[in-house]
Amino acid sequence: MGGPEVWEVIGVIDPDGDRAEWTFTAEPGAVRTARQAVRGQLRSWSLDSLTDLAALLVSELVTNALRHATGPIGVRLVRPSELNGVLLVEVSDPLPDPPRERIPRPEDESGRGLQLVASSSRRWGTRPGTAGKTVWFELAVPE
Repeated sequence: MGGPEVWEVIGVIDPDGDRAEWTFTAEPGAVRTARQAVRGQLRSWSLDSLTDLAALLVSELVTNALRHATGPIGVRLVRPSELNGVLLVEVSDPLPDPPRERIPRPEDESGRGLQLVASSSRRWGTRPGTAGKTVWFELAVPE
């Protein structure tokens, strides 16, 4: 909220880990399509217990990207082999500005997406990309 913007950079992704990635055009149907892609991939990885939460958080971040960006939106899921018990989820868009968490008023119909990501994930952050930014979060994979 107040103070300088903080960009946390996460480490290099382990090339031996499982990964899936998609690019969606910036149109309203992207939210539903991204949610379906995430659900399908997590089921194929036998991570059914994370499906609803991951799909919800991806929906929030893709919706934010649609509100502010006009270019393609990327979604990536990674299960790094070196970080057992972690699912990394990334949503990228071409807008360079980091998202800002805000405190919505009770009557506001939007503005709760980043609060939901922050309260539901193990960790989350943003990082700049070559063109745009990536918002990421980690979910704990049940043993």
